[in-house]
Amino acid sequence: MIRRLGINPAALAYAMTTLGSGMINNIFSFYYVKLFLNKYEISEGAFHQSQVVYMVWNAVNDPLFGYLQDTSKVPCCSQRRLSILYGAPLYSLAFLLAWFPWRSYTPGDWLSGLHLTVALCAFDGMLTFVLLAQCALFAEISNHHQNRLRLIKYSQVASLVGSSSILFCGVLSKNMEDFPAFQAFSVLTAVLSCGCMLYTGFHSESRFDNKAPEADTLRCVDGASSQAAGSLSMMWKLTWQILTNRDFQLFVLMNFFQVFMLAFFNNFTMILTEHLIPPDVLPSLAKSVMYGAGFICPQLLVLVSQGLLQDLGYYRVILFTFYVEVGMAILMLTLGPHHYYVLAFFLTANMVLVQAAFCLFNLPLADIIDTDMQKHKRSSPLSSMVFGTNALFTKPAQSLAPMIALNILNQFGYEQLKDPGQNTNPSALEGLHSAMFYLVCLVPMCVAALQALAWRPFSIRNSHTLDANSSTTEMKCELINEHTGDLK
Repeated sequence: MIRRLGINPAALAYAMTTLGSGMINNIFSFYYVKLFLNKYEISEGAFHQSQVVYMVWNAVNDPLFGYLQDTSKVPCCSQRRLSILYGAPLYSLAFLLAWFPWRSYTPGDWLSGLHLTVALCAFDGMLTFVLLAQCALFAEISNHHQNRLRLIKYSQVASLVGSSSILFCGVLSKNMEDFPAFQAFSVLTAVLSCGCMLYTGFHSESRFDNKAPEADTLRCVDGASSQAAGSLSMMWKLTWQILTNRDFQLFVLMNFFQVFMLAFFNNFTMILTEHLIPPDVLPSLAKSVMYGAGFICPQLLVLVSQGLLQDLGYYRVILFTFYVEVGMAILMLTLGPHHYYVLAFFLTANMVLVQAAFCLFNLPLADIIDTDMQKHKRSSPLSSMVFGTNALFTKPAQSLAPMIALNILNQFGYEQLKDPGQNTNPSALEGLHSAMFYLVCLVPMCVAALQALAWRPFSIRNSHTLDANSSTTEMKCELINEHTGDLK
């Protein structure tokens, strides 16, 4: 039935995890900071402590899960689809932890700090386990650039649908003002998300699923026996081989700043918008549409950019987005904070560009995995380890962004002035709004400039024009056609 509709089964199965994870990831990242700061009234100290614990766990669990998935002989870890199948229910349950308070919190309650720590660590742990397996599938379903672009296309359609959860959640809960409605919508979203990811678990397949997990690869590294596969020294050797790849180093540096910007906009766009744009200019419904557009439009942008990705390649497209971000920030800084509609567009456009560029990052990582496999003559790729090692250095930015931004805002009285509708000190509020505006302009401008400098030396620029190892590739594609639904 799926084939008759012209839908590629392998790409559909891959994209269903994108759909499921997109539904819950966007809601979690967009709402949790405001929930704990404004509704649970967590203290700044407890918030920072939770973020520090989260930052450590966030960084450490990725390489550990990556090594486990690439070297384990247990099917639920070594087979990508089974990792998703068994991890999906726990992932959806972990999403719900944040939205149900453990008791009626008083301002500064220590339990709200513990609640935030547990919610962040549980959610990220299951997110890592499931999405590392999906990232590995991206690299392992096919090594053809065109086939990977097809996966990106399907994934962006799924992400487009999944991102609508932000729009519906904002409208139905009045941007979390109706908290019971927000909780009910979260439960429904968790159930739907789990079902989508289970589809991947039942129907997706890697072309390396039938190979012994990393036994041959580890022997190629130093001639060690398969018993050494689980050793700590072997993990360090494999990790070191990944870390010494210059293109990997440049990508990680650029990606760290991208993750920082994603966390900054996801966590603070709602807060900044409520303070910088008066409600008579943008009512609540219009702001809900704006927030939804910030999550929906990136996928549309990636979908309409398929031709550019084929003609120019991801390297040039990503570099161009950095230049555009710098230019927009300079223009907004020049215009000033009182052009409210321009400011709303600027905030939305930044969210869109940052997320759209981030959606392409699986392409350079997949190319890095391919070059690592060829360089070290591996029989199967270290897909999860490459993605996990990347996350080791980039995930801390998810905690640093809200910590730094909140610290700056509190220097200008945000903790006392967090509710813009109940403030009686106009001069203090004006100072806070001025700090917010400069934060909105200067952070994207400086970060995008640093990203452009880090990204320019990246050397894998023309994979969109190459068909490396053509004879071997044809044999592999025949295998892919048999096992993954005629992907090519």
